[in-house]
Amino acid sequence: EFRHLRSVCWGAGPGAPRYLLARWGSPRRFLHLGGLRTALYNYIFAKKHQGTFILRVEDTDQSRVVPGAAEGIEDMLDWAGIPPDESPRRGGSFGPYQQSHRLDLYRRATDVLLETGTAYRCFCTPQRLELLKKEALRSQQTPRYDNRCRHLTPTEVAEKLSQGLDWVVRFRLEKGVEPFRDLVYGWNKHEVADVEGDPVILKGDGFPTYHLANVVDDHYMGISHVLRGTEWLTSTSKHLLLYKAFGWDPPQFGHLPLLLNKDGGKLSKRQGDIFLERFARDGYLPEALLDIITNCGSGFTEKQMGRTLEELISQFEIDRITTHSALLDLEKLPEFNRIHLTHHIENEELRQKLIRELQLLVEDVYGDQQVDQEVLEKEYVERVLLLRKGHISFLKNLVSSDYSYLWVRPSVSREQLQTISAEVDDIGRLVLGLMTRQAAVLTMEELNKDLRSLQKQTKETKYSSVMQLLRLALSGQQHGPSVAEMMVTLGPKEVCGRIHKALSS
Repeated sequence: EFRHLRSVCWGAGPGAPRYLLARWGSPRRFLHLGGLRTALYNYIFAKKHQGTFILRVEDTDQSRVVPGAAEGIEDMLDWAGIPPDESPRRGGSFGPYQQSHRLDLYRRATDVLLETGTAYRCFCTPQRLELLKKEALRSQQTPRYDNRCRHLTPTEVAEKLSQGLDWVVRFRLEKGVEPFRDLVYGWNKHEVADVEGDPVILKGDGFPTYHLANVVDDHYMGISHVLRGTEWLTSTSKHLLLYKAFGWDPPQFGHLPLLLNKDGGKLSKRQGDIFLERFARDGYLPEALLDIITNCGSGFTEKQMGRTLEELISQFEIDRITTHSALLDLEKLPEFNRIHLTHHIENEELRQKLIRELQLLVEDVYGDQQVDQEVLEKEYVERVLLLRKGHISFLKNLVSSDYSYLWVRPSVSREQLQTISAEVDDIGRLVLGLMTRQAAVLTMEELNKDLRSLQKQTKETKYSSVMQLLRLALSGQQHGPSVAEMMVTLGPKEVCGRIHKALSS
């Protein structure tokens, strides 16, 4: 499970190149909606200021790392349409982009703090730390380290080292932190020394903790702006103390409010229902996810459904982000998907991709039902998409049982049609004649008029019964799109073939 995703934008001054950095800590699972939202806000922040999007994986807690998870993150950023420009996979000028490959840098930084006395070696055993924790809980207090080893003399430290005792490095928290101005929450400060013991910054296995690694990396990568989740707001004063101890200028910080369920509860990670792999598998378009997670939040000059990534970038203003949590209603996601699927169908280039996807879906779903190869032709599939535009929320809707008639000829007998009207033969001849006259171009508007005229040529069959009979003959179904749309979609040749088949069976 990802503990956090952070992004930062940097530059040396006006006109300087700016870089955006997205970070994951301890990659154990894959990208979820909360992580996507943070990445997206930072991506559009960077692109708004002509920046470069960078992915850095913070994998210093090796016990939490799952092989392949980091690669999965990058795969999903690519799928979402917000790929990093620099990353472990793509490389770049500030690599390595994986903290487990930067250990020497953190050790050297730790040595600097030890030399200046702003950090110290701690020899407390896990057993002692566990006793401190239990005693605090028994006293109904928040567990914290008692800073015992902070008071060791150099001679005592040297003696313990000579004995080969295990040790970690802790950072000395000092009182009197300076306030900082958060880009979202305004002026803040947290007297961490009053509520916490000195934190570990370098573990016994030689790996740094998050607090040290992110400060060191942000400095050496020239970071000037940090955007991350609001859960890190109370840790910022601690990080500023580290910057001060190193003598480095800190970046500006902005903390993004939480993304919650519509009822104000935490997003559920159970059963993978908020992970991007699930949405991709279920047929959601990435544009729909980007749209809904920004639509429910703040930071934009306008709020409307159907925004493209380019529109999100142009409308984004960081000072418009409020401190209110964003409430996400996933029940609205199919409607967002319908809107963006419509955009894809209307776009010539994107429509070609949909055509190929739909052809594969048809073969996969109906391949064992003797699908006529004509229904897989590009022109036919494209006609289906254009006519059903705005009526479907997912591409897979078109291979559901409701639309099976598009891909497989129905089995309808003459007797079935006769139960609707005894004039089935006359209606059939009239339709065949209509198709012959309109073979060049079929339009729904003209067909609707002609079908009205056709009904008037029958002796006693009502218009509704004529439509019911034709819908059954063409699709084998009682419900669905209008008969005129069915006829336009199928085309004159196929309509005639189905009518002939029904009348002769």
